[in-house]
Amino acid sequence: MFLPLHDGVPMRHLPHPWVTWGLIGLNTLVFLATWAGLLGNSARLDTSLGVIPAVLWGKAELAPSLALVPTWATMITGMFLHGGFGHLAGNMLFLWVFGDNVEDAMGHARFLVFYLACGVAGALAFSLMNPETQAPLIGASGAVSGVVMAYLMFHPRVSVFGLVFNWLPLAIPAFWVIGAWIVVQIGSAVFAADPQIGWWAHVGGIAAGAVLTPLVKRRQVALFDRRAA
Repeated sequence: MFLPLHDGVPMRHLPHPWVTWGLIGLNTLVFLATWAGLLGNSARLDTSLGVIPAVLWGKAELAPSLALVPTWATMITGMFLHGGFGHLAGNMLFLWVFGDNVEDAMGHARFLVFYLACGVAGALAFSLMNPETQAPLIGASGAVSGVVMAYLMFHPRVSVFGLVFNWLPLAIPAFWVIGAWIVVQIGSAVFAADPQIGWWAHVGGIAAGAVLTPLVKRRQVALFDRRAA
Protein backbone atom coordinates (compact mmCIF):
# COMPACT_ATOMS: atom_id res chain seq x y z
CA MET A 1 0.00 0.00 0.00
CA PHE A 2 2.80 2.44 0.92
CA LEU A 3 6.51 1.80 0.64
CA PRO A 4 8.46 4.26 2.84
CA LEU A 5 11.76 5.51 1.44
CA HIS A 6 12.81 8.60 3.40
CA ASP A 7 11.65 10.84 6.24
CA GLY A 8 14.28 13.58 6.51
CA VAL A 9 14.28 13.76 10.32
CA PRO A 10 17.84 14.60 11.49
CA MET A 11 19.64 12.81 14.30
CA ARG A 12 19.54 15.04 17.39
CA HIS A 13 21.34 13.07 20.11
CA LEU A 14 23.56 10.49 18.42
CA PRO A 15 26.09 10.87 15.59
CA HIS A 16 25.18 7.50 14.05
CA PRO A 17 22.49 4.83 14.57
CA TRP A 18 24.96 2.01 15.11
CA VAL A 19 22.42 -0.47 16.49
CA THR A 20 20.01 0.04 13.59
CA TRP A 21 22.81 -0.43 11.09
CA GLY A 22 24.09 -3.45 13.01
CA LEU A 23 20.67 -5.12 13.05
CA ILE A 24 20.24 -4.56 9.32
CA GLY A 25 23.71 -5.95 8.70
CA LEU A 26 23.19 -9.00 10.92
CA ASN A 27 19.82 -9.86 9.40
CA THR A 28 21.26 -9.50 5.91
CA LEU A 29 24.33 -11.57 6.75
CA VAL A 30 22.24 -14.39 8.21
CA PHE A 31 19.96 -14.37 5.17
CA LEU A 32 22.88 -14.49 2.73
CA ALA A 33 24.59 -17.26 4.71
CA THR A 34 21.36 -19.26 4.74
CA TRP A 35 20.76 -18.65 1.03
CA ALA A 36 24.30 -19.80 0.27
CA GLY A 37 23.80 -22.97 2.30
CA LEU A 38 26.51 -22.07 4.82
CA LEU A 39 24.15 -22.66 7.76
CA GLY A 40 22.71 -25.93 6.49
CA ASN A 41 19.25 -26.68 5.18
CA SER A 42 17.06 -23.57 5.51
CA ALA A 43 13.85 -25.46 6.37
CA ARG A 44 15.68 -27.37 9.08
CA LEU A 45 17.17 -24.13 10.39
CA ASP A 46 13.74 -22.47 10.52
CA THR A 47 12.38 -25.41 12.49
CA SER A 48 15.30 -25.35 14.92
CA LEU A 49 15.52 -21.60 15.50
CA GLY A 50 12.03 -20.31 14.65
CA VAL A 51 9.19 -20.01 17.16
CA ILE A 52 6.87 -23.01 17.03
CA PRO A 53 3.82 -22.22 19.21
CA ALA A 54 2.95 -25.86 19.90
CA VAL A 55 6.50 -26.46 21.14
CA LEU A 56 6.59 -23.21 23.10
CA TRP A 57 3.45 -24.21 25.02
CA GLY A 58 4.53 -27.82 25.51
CA LYS A 59 1.96 -29.30 23.14
CA ALA A 60 4.64 -30.79 20.90
CA GLU A 61 8.35 -31.57 21.04
CA LEU A 62 11.23 -31.15 18.65
CA ALA A 63 13.52 -34.04 17.90
CA PRO A 64 16.70 -33.67 20.00
CA SER A 65 18.73 -33.16 16.83
CA LEU A 66 16.63 -30.10 15.97
CA ALA A 67 16.65 -28.47 19.40
CA LEU A 68 19.68 -26.26 18.82
CA VAL A 69 18.70 -23.67 21.46
CA PRO A 70 16.32 -23.64 24.45
CA THR A 71 12.69 -23.24 23.39
CA TRP A 72 12.39 -19.76 24.94
CA ALA A 73 15.45 -18.60 23.00
CA THR A 74 13.70 -19.21 19.66
CA MET A 75 11.72 -16.03 20.33
CA ILE A 76 15.03 -14.22 19.78
CA THR A 77 16.76 -16.40 17.20
CA GLY A 78 13.65 -16.48 15.03
CA MET A 79 13.85 -12.69 14.57
CA PHE A 80 16.98 -13.06 12.48
CA LEU A 81 15.63 -15.59 9.98
CA HIS A 82 13.59 -14.64 6.92
CA GLY A 83 11.62 -16.69 4.44
CA GLY A 84 12.79 -14.92 1.28
CA PHE A 85 14.35 -11.78 -0.11
CA GLY A 86 11.03 -9.87 -0.14
CA HIS A 87 10.44 -10.74 3.52
CA LEU A 88 13.91 -9.52 4.46
CA ALA A 89 13.85 -6.42 2.24
CA GLY A 90 10.48 -5.22 3.54
CA ASN A 91 11.50 -5.51 7.18
CA MET A 92 14.92 -3.96 6.67
CA LEU A 93 13.53 -1.06 4.63
CA PHE A 94 11.12 -0.15 7.43
CA LEU A 95 13.95 -0.49 9.96
CA TRP A 96 16.23 1.69 7.81
CA VAL A 97 13.66 4.50 7.43
CA PHE A 98 12.29 4.55 10.99
CA GLY A 99 14.90 2.88 13.19
CA ASP A 100 17.53 5.62 13.24
CA ASN A 101 15.24 8.24 14.78
CA VAL A 102 13.84 5.80 17.33
CA GLU A 103 17.37 4.79 18.31
CA ASP A 104 18.26 8.48 18.55
CA ALA A 105 15.34 9.08 20.91
CA MET A 106 16.20 6.11 23.14
CA GLY A 107 19.95 5.65 23.01
CA HIS A 108 21.85 2.63 21.69
CA ALA A 109 21.42 0.16 24.55
CA ARG A 110 17.79 0.93 25.33
CA PHE A 111 16.90 0.78 21.65
CA LEU A 112 18.40 -2.70 21.33
CA VAL A 113 16.50 -3.91 24.39
CA PHE A 114 13.34 -2.28 23.04
CA TYR A 115 13.78 -3.93 19.63
CA LEU A 116 14.27 -7.39 21.10
CA ALA A 117 11.39 -6.94 23.57
CA CYS A 118 9.00 -6.00 20.76
CA GLY A 119 10.14 -9.05 18.81
CA VAL A 120 9.50 -11.31 21.79
CA ALA A 121 6.09 -9.70 22.33
CA GLY A 122 5.26 -10.38 18.70
CA ALA A 123 6.26 -14.02 19.01
CA LEU A 124 4.19 -14.40 22.18
CA ALA A 125 1.14 -12.76 20.61
CA PHE A 126 1.32 -15.04 17.58
CA SER A 127 1.80 -18.10 19.78
CA LEU A 128 -1.10 -17.18 22.06
CA MET A 129 -3.44 -16.76 19.11
CA ASN A 130 -2.21 -19.92 17.34
CA PRO A 131 -1.26 -22.28 20.18
CA GLU A 132 -1.58 -25.49 18.15
CA THR A 133 0.51 -24.29 15.19
CA GLN A 134 3.59 -26.37 14.43
CA ALA A 135 4.86 -24.19 11.58
CA PRO A 136 7.77 -21.97 12.69
CA LEU A 137 7.35 -18.22 12.97
CA ILE A 138 10.40 -16.40 11.62
CA GLY A 139 11.27 -12.82 10.75
CA ALA A 140 11.85 -9.43 12.33
CA SER A 141 8.29 -8.22 11.71
CA GLY A 142 7.29 -8.07 15.37
CA ALA A 143 10.39 -6.12 16.36
CA VAL A 144 10.13 -3.78 13.37
CA SER A 145 6.43 -3.20 14.08
CA GLY A 146 7.37 -1.97 17.54
CA VAL A 147 9.92 0.40 16.02
CA VAL A 148 7.32 1.78 13.58
CA MET A 149 4.88 2.35 16.44
CA ALA A 150 7.56 4.18 18.43
CA TYR A 151 8.32 6.40 15.44
CA LEU A 152 4.65 7.33 15.21
CA MET A 153 4.65 8.28 18.88
CA PHE A 154 7.73 10.48 18.41
CA HIS A 155 7.05 12.10 15.04
CA PRO A 156 3.38 11.88 13.98
CA ARG A 157 3.53 15.09 11.94
CA VAL A 158 6.64 14.33 9.93
CA SER A 159 6.05 13.79 6.21
CA VAL A 160 7.31 10.41 5.07
CA PHE A 161 8.28 10.17 1.41
CA GLY A 162 7.48 6.90 -0.31
CA LEU A 163 5.60 5.11 -3.04
CA VAL A 164 1.82 4.78 -2.78
CA PHE A 165 0.73 1.45 -4.26
CA ASN A 166 4.48 0.90 -4.79
CA TRP A 167 4.67 3.31 -7.75
CA LEU A 168 3.22 6.77 -7.01
CA PRO A 169 5.78 9.03 -5.22
CA LEU A 170 4.21 11.11 -2.44
CA ALA A 171 5.10 12.63 0.93
CA ILE A 172 2.41 11.86 3.52
CA PRO A 173 2.31 12.70 7.26
CA ALA A 174 3.41 9.78 9.40
CA PHE A 175 0.14 9.88 11.32
CA TRP A 176 -1.80 8.88 8.20
CA VAL A 177 0.76 6.50 6.74
CA ILE A 178 1.54 4.57 9.89
CA GLY A 179 -2.02 4.88 11.20
CA ALA A 180 -3.35 3.20 8.06
CA TRP A 181 -0.62 0.58 8.28
CA ILE A 182 -1.60 -0.25 11.89
CA VAL A 183 -5.26 -0.59 10.89
CA VAL A 184 -4.26 -3.00 8.13
CA GLN A 185 -2.18 -5.11 10.52
CA ILE A 186 -4.97 -5.38 13.09
CA GLY A 187 -7.64 -6.00 10.47
CA SER A 188 -5.53 -8.69 8.83
CA ALA A 189 -4.87 -10.37 12.18
CA VAL A 190 -8.57 -10.47 13.03
CA PHE A 191 -10.01 -11.32 9.63
CA ALA A 192 -7.22 -13.07 7.67
CA ALA A 193 -8.18 -16.56 6.59
CA ASP A 194 -4.67 -17.99 6.88
CA PRO A 195 -3.53 -18.17 10.52
CA GLN A 196 -0.04 -19.23 9.41
CA ILE A 197 0.78 -15.66 8.36
CA GLY A 198 2.28 -13.78 11.30
CA TRP A 199 -0.21 -10.91 11.51
CA TRP A 200 -0.54 -11.36 15.26
CA ALA A 201 3.23 -10.98 15.58
CA HIS A 202 2.85 -7.55 13.99
CA VAL A 203 0.05 -6.64 16.39
CA GLY A 204 2.04 -7.87 19.39
CA GLY A 205 5.01 -5.76 18.32
CA ILE A 206 2.80 -2.70 17.84
CA ALA A 207 1.26 -3.12 21.31
CA ALA A 208 4.67 -3.59 22.93
CA GLY A 209 5.97 -0.51 21.13
CA ALA A 210 3.09 1.59 22.41
CA VAL A 211 3.64 0.44 26.00
CA LEU A 212 7.44 0.52 26.11
CA THR A 213 8.22 3.70 24.18
CA PRO A 214 7.33 6.13 27.03
CA LEU A 215 9.36 4.00 29.44
CA VAL A 216 12.63 3.75 27.49
CA LYS A 217 12.85 7.11 25.70
CA ARG A 218 15.28 9.78 26.79
CA ARG A 219 13.79 12.05 29.45
CA GLN A 220 14.29 15.16 27.33
CA VAL A 221 12.60 13.66 24.28
CA ALA A 222 8.94 14.58 23.98
CA LEU A 223 6.26 12.29 22.63
CA PHE A 224 4.10 13.45 19.72
CA ASP A 225 6.58 16.04 18.47
CA ARG A 226 4.81 19.06 17.00
CA ARG A 227 7.55 19.72 14.50
CA ALA A 228 6.92 18.59 10.94
CA ALA A 229 10.60 18.14 10.04
